[in-house]
Amino acid sequence: MTEAIGILGGTFDPIHYGHLRPALEVAETLGLSHIRLIPNSIPPHRPQPIATVEQRLTMLKLAVEGHPRFQVDDRELNRQGESYTIDTLVDLRDEFPDKALYLLVGTDAFLHIQTWHRWHELLEFSHIVVMQRPGELPVMNEQTQAWYQQHLADKESSILLCGKIWPIAVTQLMVSATQIRKTIADKCNPQFLLPDAVIGFINQASLYGVE
Repeated sequence: MTEAIGILGGTFDPIHYGHLRPALEVAETLGLSHIRLIPNSIPPHRPQPIATVEQRLTMLKLAVEGHPRFQVDDRELNRQGESYTIDTLVDLRDEFPDKALYLLVGTDAFLHIQTWHRWHELLEFSHIVVMQRPGELPVMNEQTQAWYQQHLADKESSILLCGKIWPIAVTQLMVSATQIRKTIADKCNPQFLLPDAVIGFINQASLYGVE
């Protein structure tokens, strides 16, 4: 199998186990050498982050310290303008011309992939992994369904550097950054939703309503 790299983007405001556990399972299922966690600078499809760029980057590094399967990649934070996935994939393909790239997305994100900038070009640079709940059958519109079926991976696809869609069942933890921020603002304990080192930093930096 070709050496392969996973890519997981997001605001990570904050990073939590709902990001990390499914990504680890994908890495083990596909035999990825590592997952690159890439925080957005200016996300085009969601509200702007509450934590600063520096704070989100610090939380990511704390979350994966001592876990070699994960690497923090700050390229989008160093780029001007909105953080478009296609630009990141072009960058990564230039950097890793001989490695397979796997873009990890959740089912909800995949169902709205037609709203992404230059979405038709994504598979020219990377595979797409759709992280699904076990037994989940996503309901797609006709255009997405046709694109999905056209590019669906098969047993021979692991030799390819890009171009296929891989549905993979993962443990979907019902955890969200919004929920965590509300828990903290409500003066409740967020332990076991995200790494303790990240909680320590949130407390130290007085983020999300910590006093």
